[in-house]
Amino acid sequence: MFISFNNLLLPLLTLKKIKQSNMKHLNSILVAALFFLMVGVANAQDENNPWAIEVGVNAVDLYPIGLADGQTTNSASRGGLFDEYFNVEDHWNILPSVSKLSIGRYLGSGFTFAAVGTINRIDTVGDVPVDDLTYYGVDGEIKYSLRDLLNGPGGWFDPSLGIGGGYTWVDDIGFGTANALASVRFWLGENLALNFQSTYKHAFEDTYGQKHFQHSAGVVFKFGGKDTDGDGIYDQDDECPETPGLPEYNGCPDTDGDGIEDRNDACPNTPGVAEYNGCPDTDGDGIPDPQDECPTEAGPKSNNGCPILDRDGDGVNDDVDACPDVAGPAANKGCPWPDKDGDGVLDKDDACPDVPGTVANKGCPEVSVEIIKQLNDYSKTILFDLGKSTIRQESYAILQNIADIMKEYPNENFVIEGHTDSQGSDATNQKLSDNRAASVRTYLTTIGMSGNRLSSIGYGESRPIATNANKAGRQQNRRVEISLRK
Repeated sequence: MFISFNNLLLPLLTLKKIKQSNMKHLNSILVAALFFLMVGVANAQDENNPWAIEVGVNAVDLYPIGLADGQTTNSASRGGLFDEYFNVEDHWNILPSVSKLSIGRYLGSGFTFAAVGTINRIDTVGDVPVDDLTYYGVDGEIKYSLRDLLNGPGGWFDPSLGIGGGYTWVDDIGFGTANALASVRFWLGENLALNFQSTYKHAFEDTYGQKHFQHSAGVVFKFGGKDTDGDGIYDQDDECPETPGLPEYNGCPDTDGDGIEDRNDACPNTPGVAEYNGCPDTDGDGIPDPQDECPTEAGPKSNNGCPILDRDGDGVNDDVDACPDVAGPAANKGCPWPDKDGDGVLDKDDACPDVPGTVANKGCPEVSVEIIKQLNDYSKTILFDLGKSTIRQESYAILQNIADIMKEYPNENFVIEGHTDSQGSDATNQKLSDNRAASVRTYLTTIGMSGNRLSSIGYGESRPIATNANKAGRQQNRRVEISLRK
């Protein structure tokens, strides 16, 4: 069953619908509208929010759509295109309730797409009353905003032009439409606007499709933006999206408030000047504080920003002089070199800084003839097991005395010499003298002497100091001697 609004010569058929069915659809739209309204308010942020929801009312006008073939201008059902376009009282069909819901998404470069649902009731076609026909529309719209072209970004006046298409039902009769539309939004805030729109819907069905205008007015809420750092600048425009910042720096911070944002500020927590990348020059000497070793006292760059002071005149500036009132070399931080043992050899050159020595021996004491004699007096009393190199235990105290004397001369090296009498073969005596000298050297290293300072050698029977013809002489020849290693 259908009603042809294109030709009033056909009888107008009244399609009866149960009022409860209309109210059921209306209530569903109202519930959905309230839900999206709450979402929009809760999430409304700024102009960068990509989503928008519109809740409003619509009016359907079937009159100013152009005359049909053979129709005169005084027809009650249709006028010329845009004829009596604003005749609200006679031609507009308005449902006195929320009757439009639109959800849109910003596409970029001024374009948006929206899905629109509308409900209405047709009471009049032109000036001709009809019997309460239901109207449903589902449309898709692509609009281009002229806002930025006319006002610049953020202007309150926001006209748009667009095209679209959809499907319309009048009672149970459905038909597709191609749409052309114009709208204007008046932004009351960053996220809230009033929208007024007029849409011409051209039906594709000549028999029962209805060309008509649909006008609407609604409230628009924008939402969906993201502001990770909560600084009021949304991430898509925030160059520092995870750090709260300022609008003038595109969302980046300037912690010290010196007009240089932190990411370009070498001293972000201390106010400074652009000349020094945001760092201060407290003493005004032309050297920024981080590079100035004396930031509160002016000084030349050659002295790292410190004033040149040298009270003791040693060439070491007071700020690095450990002894600013006593002259000393730079190598010793401006202090004079010490000579703790008073032997005339400075500690830095003294191999034995705690023991007086001679300059010739690098500050260490020199071994005198008397000391060598004392060492040999001890060494000659070292006893070995008969025919062996094993040192007898009663000689341990003697060896300790020898070690103590040697330690007093840490810069000297010693040779341990082994000797035998003439009894036995030369080879046997040579081996015995080598082993006994080595045995003494080894023992001395076990009681604290450095092995690097000691060497040993055996001379066998080749260097007697007494006759081997009698027992007394042979006893003198069996000996260990100590000499200096040259």
